[in-house]
Amino acid sequence: MSLSPFDHPFLSGLLGDAEVGAWLSAEADLAAMLSFERALAEAEAAEGVIEASAAAIIAEQLAGFVPDMAKLKAGLGRDGVAGPELVRQLRERVGGEAAAFVHFGATSQDLADTSLAIRLRAILEIFGQRLNGLAGALAALEKRDGATRTMAHTRMQAAIPVPAARKIRSWRDPLERHHAHLSGVADEVCVLTFGGAAGTLDKLGEKGPAVTRRMAIALGLKAVVHARHSERDGTAGLASWLSLVTGSLGKMGQDIALLAQSEVGEVKLAGGGGSSAMPHKVNPVGAEVLVTLARFNATLVSGMHQSLVHENERSGAAWTLEWMLLPQMLLATGAALRIASEVVDGVSFVDRGAQA
Repeated sequence: MSLSPFDHPFLSGLLGDAEVGAWLSAEADLAAMLSFERALAEAEAAEGVIEASAAAIIAEQLAGFVPDMAKLKAGLGRDGVAGPELVRQLRERVGGEAAAFVHFGATSQDLADTSLAIRLRAILEIFGQRLNGLAGALAALEKRDGATRTMAHTRMQAAIPVPAARKIRSWRDPLERHHAHLSGVADEVCVLTFGGAAGTLDKLGEKGPAVTRRMAIALGLKAVVHARHSERDGTAGLASWLSLVTGSLGKMGQDIALLAQSEVGEVKLAGGGGSSAMPHKVNPVGAEVLVTLARFNATLVSGMHQSLVHENERSGAAWTLEWMLLPQMLLATGAALRIASEVVDGVSFVDRGAQA
């Protein structure tokens, strides 16, 4: 049983996305956190902050580490973050003098935010591939059906006949713009967060920048001048981009649902949803879900903008709000891109004479 429709035992058949969801799982989060701790120890050893032997022991012990999830859950309920309990378990695992150098100079937000950045890098690569594939499918649809006559509608009233290409381009062009903007969005969120207690790396002294650069290279992330613990514009910008993507897909879904109406019939769907009471119906389920997901993300994006308001150097309230909202927006976007591809593959335009 689940409270989320994205991983619900049967609702996920409509709204789920296993590929994106895997990167948002507890297992993926923990694996990324361990990557952070390994990269931290190795970078600090390379710069002479800790002994190389300590870094080697830490890396060796992290390789087979499996956390006590019950204690991690209890610790998060107590501390508000996973870091303190996870680090305690890691130090216990490492043991000896090397244990003191686990997580040296870092803070819990460094660990959590970098884990998210590692996973966002993979998720945004998936989104880029899907956007590219969807734009290609729409281009193929335009090539095949673009000359078909359809009726343009303004303010839901018949206007003038136009080629189907006019409608298809209005679906495809925004997606190409979103794809073009994706690299800039990724550049602002796929960053290393490493600042220590209050973002100053005080325990590392002059070695801080060099350790940061080494960690960023090892983790495949961007190094920034200072940790963005309370500067959340990149994350809010990502949320805005997600809402734009699903909004554009929702517009396409709305158009297709209207064009597929029995009274209009300018679009034929290769597949659709059945009815328990009216077996003759072919419901535009995929197109409708695109509208739903667009409205869902448009609702959540306002909450992500609320999370911009961090008091001073770190906010537990604003940060926790991100944890609640961003994963859902990512899953909604993944599902929308998946469903949109299925919808477009099943669409064909029908020439009904484009008469008013």
